[in-house]
Amino acid sequence: MDERAALALLETELGPAGDDAAVVDGQVMTTDMLHETTDFPGGTTRYTAGWRSVGASLSDVAAMGAEATAAVAAYAAPAFDREELAAFVRGASDVCEAVGAKYVGGDLDDHTEFTVATTVLGRTDDPVLRNGAQPGDAVCVTGTLGRSAAALELFERGELERANELFRFEPRVAAGRAVADHATAMMDSSDGLARSLHQLAEASGCGFAVESDRLPIDGAVREVADDEATALELATTFGEDFELVFTVPEDAAAAIADATAVPTPITVIGSVLESGEITLDGEKLADRGYTH
Repeated sequence: MDERAALALLETELGPAGDDAAVVDGQVMTTDMLHETTDFPGGTTRYTAGWRSVGASLSDVAAMGAEATAAVAAYAAPAFDREELAAFVRGASDVCEAVGAKYVGGDLDDHTEFTVATTVLGRTDDPVLRNGAQPGDAVCVTGTLGRSAAALELFERGELERANELFRFEPRVAAGRAVADHATAMMDSSDGLARSLHQLAEASGCGFAVESDRLPIDGAVREVADDEATALELATTFGEDFELVFTVPEDAAAAIADATAVPTPITVIGSVLESGEITLDGEKLADRGYTH
């Protein structure tokens, strides 16, 4: 089974398991696991690994429209190197500080490969779920798309400083909080824009019409892509960008996009349809993206 099939199985045992994080009595909880062979390309610094690992869980809290409060990480490696471990903790602490949370510790263990398991806590009394999108709503994204895809290409080219910089994304906690009062559905784009739209459509029982010329493709993508078609594919299907994908009533979309209180650019990329069809420029958009 892939991750989505496994989640469907777990829903039969645990109940609903489809949102980015769990919310119990206003307490938001999420956990993630990353491995060296699948998540950290050669040349990824331990500082970047600490930032990115904890950032991935902070992004889940952001997708619920919640305030992030604290993070812990379990760090496992074949050996404990003093400089690597210190760099990891600095990265984890710095990404928490960037969103107003605290890194408060974790666990250490031996393992055959470098592996990190993170848990982040947050707070909200009114979480934004994936199941509230309504026909006529606008579809929006924060930031830019394809950043991680560009980073991977730069890692392969040996441009490690730039690649690490792109890999250290800013979790959109502040943006999630800013749009929470208006958003009807929201999730992060860790699996890619195309797959995120399919997941939102499944949860909300709707469709989406998206336009490619509206997509905020990161400038680094066009630097590494051979042509515009490749850039578009990387921006929509690669994933691991950790931006927010959300829907809002059409009359609120422009105000949100222009609001100075929102700390990151927001782009309206399309609209919610009553049918279950998901299209890009009028053509069916395949359910493709990052697979765990």
